Amino acid sequence: MNKQNIHKFLTIFFIVQILFISIVSKFPEFVETYYSNGIYPGISSLFRKVFGWIPFSIGDIYYFLLGVFLLHSLYMISRRGFKNIKKGIFNFLAYISVFYFLFNLLWGFNYYKDSLFNTLRLEQKEYSLDDLIALTDDLVELTTNSHYNITKNDTTKISITDSEDTIIQQVEIGYKSLSNKHKQFKYQHKSIKKSLFSLPLTYMGFSGYFNPISGEAQVDYLVPKINLPMISSHEVAHQLGYASESEANFIGYLAATHHTTEYFKFSGYSAALRYSIRAVYGRDSIKGRQIIDSLPQGIVKTFQESQDFWRTYQNKAEPFFKLFYDNYLKANQQKDGMKGYSKMVGLLVAYREKYGLE
Repeated sequence: MNKQNIHKFLTIFFIVQILFISIVSKFPEFVETYYSNGIYPGISSLFRKVFGWIPFSIGDIYYFLLGVFLLHSLYMISRRGFKNIKKGIFNFLAYISVFYFLFNLLWGFNYYKDSLFNTLRLEQKEYSLDDLIALTDDLVELTTNSHYNITKNDTTKISITDSEDTIIQQVEIGYKSLSNKHKQFKYQHKSIKKSLFSLPLTYMGFSGYFNPISGEAQVDYLVPKINLPMISSHEVAHQLGYASESEANFIGYLAATHHTTEYFKFSGYSAALRYSIRAVYGRDSIKGRQIIDSLPQGIVKTFQESQDFWRTYQNKAEPFFKLFYDNYLKANQQKDGMKGYSKMVGLLVAYREKYGLE
């Protein structure tokens, strides 16, 4: 079979894959049993063992080389003009087909698994404003207590002296504690890296990502340190096979708040509090403002540090990147796109009712 015939075969295979995915997506329990709890844990563990010990991100190097390849391909196309455009389309779709196959085999099928509401046996319901306020009140208390345990007063902004590397290396402690309560969150052979592209990542408005081709969790090491425990815990949740952003946020919260180190707890509680206050404010702006005004100044200052950081890096290109990622999420069974990050509030309400927040 010559090269052109291979490209045609791979193009047809791409169409077959899309049809197969559309069918598989309708059977989340099947995906949960045979992929997420069957094939994927072995793939994920192998990747973490192979790449976890390397101090820099292999996945970032892969993306750099991929970028060089794409630029070279565009250059060659521009040199040839529009000659053999049919051949060029088949070549392009062949590469997309291979990437799509690897993406789904190595991680992507997790988008179609069963939800945490089912696996944790949580009641999925339309929560009321009273439910939301009760959750927020609890989170205010937990965040306030955690802040005081660190600063010993209510006016000081939290400052972390540990390095970014130290914070990242400690993430698995929270997961170890959490897995004693929920075995499905067991995490071994850590592979969490500081992204080599942290600066452009920040300008794009993102704080981390998971690389399915290398199985590494990448974090933006430029963010305020108090946010790093929650960000790192969120990306590890993706490593464990939780593709949904709302579920990864929720699991990241659980791992951070089950940690033995107090600033990890604060990072988790405060992240959840921001989402819950936003949800209250969306339904009752007066009550939302009252909750914000009641927060200790030390917590407000810590929140402000994060807002100031992201405001510094705002640029005209950021909305484009977020729109691209929003459409990527929607194309992968997350119909709410980037708004899905905040859907963790529903999981928090249900989890609080069954297990409590501590």
